Amino acid sequence: MSEASQELAWIDTHCHVDAPEFSDMLPEIISGAAVKGVKAILIPTVQAADWEQVKKLVNQYGKTIPGLVYTLGIHPLYINQAKESDIKTFKNQIEHSLNDPRFVGVGEIGLDYFVEGLDPQRQEHFFHVQLDLAQEFNLPVILHVRRSQDAILKALRKRKVPSGIAHAFNGSHQQAEQFIELGFKLGFGGAATYDRALQIRRLLQELPLKSIVTETDAPDIPPAWLKEEGGRFNEPALLPRIAKQLATIRGVDDGLFSRAVWQNAMHALPRWSALMTSNSTPQSAS
Repeated sequence: MSEASQELAWIDTHCHVDAPEFSDMLPEIISGAAVKGVKAILIPTVQAADWEQVKKLVNQYGKTIPGLVYTLGIHPLYINQAKESDIKTFKNQIEHSLNDPRFVGVGEIGLDYFVEGLDPQRQEHFFHVQLDLAQEFNLPVILHVRRSQDAILKALRKRKVPSGIAHAFNGSHQQAEQFIELGFKLGFGGAATYDRALQIRRLLQELPLKSIVTETDAPDIPPAWLKEEGGRFNEPALLPRIAKQLATIRGVDDGLFSRAVWQNAMHALPRWSALMTSNSTPQSAS
């Protein structure tokens, strides 16, 4: 990566730095990302047990990563552990977090019709209740949309959720356009670095640039080169290199791409934009 690229401000809109893989090296993971120019990271929570821990984490490391933020949610892969009482706790958490500038929305929520053993009706129940609360508090959402794009689009059309991000998007071009029409950005990351990812690459090339945001989903969805180079697991420090490859696939300069995806994320999550404005991060005004 060129010196000019290293000076750019990069944004990771989906990164689970609270995952067990990072627990013994979290200061190293955060500082490593900061050194590479990652100025903003969003941590989406996945279950009630994580909410307080993540809130503490972002405030602890906020000086290292000025744009370190979080969302609150119950992930579809965790619905078997979820309790009905979590919904009341969830609403209380939202109410108490509205005064926290690092709280930016609801997520990670959604539907997963790929993993076996997940009751679709139970998934839909928790998803719809969380969407209703996002609407009630006028908050954007971070969506998990694995093989469930149409069902999620149907649920969104019944509500007025202001905006959000469809994470790790891998649907059709038509489905992508429908998410964009509803005010959503689409997340792209390590999956696009594989030569066989033809559909994802076509989307990255053809969709409006203003609809694209960058993500790692660390420690998951590692880029194609990670194993070949002996990497441990995906981490936010890899975001600039992933994003540079996305820019190449898109056919745009990495500086233009960096500014565009930053602005797109800020547009999707206004509370994040407000935080960055208060921090006076240069990229946010680009």
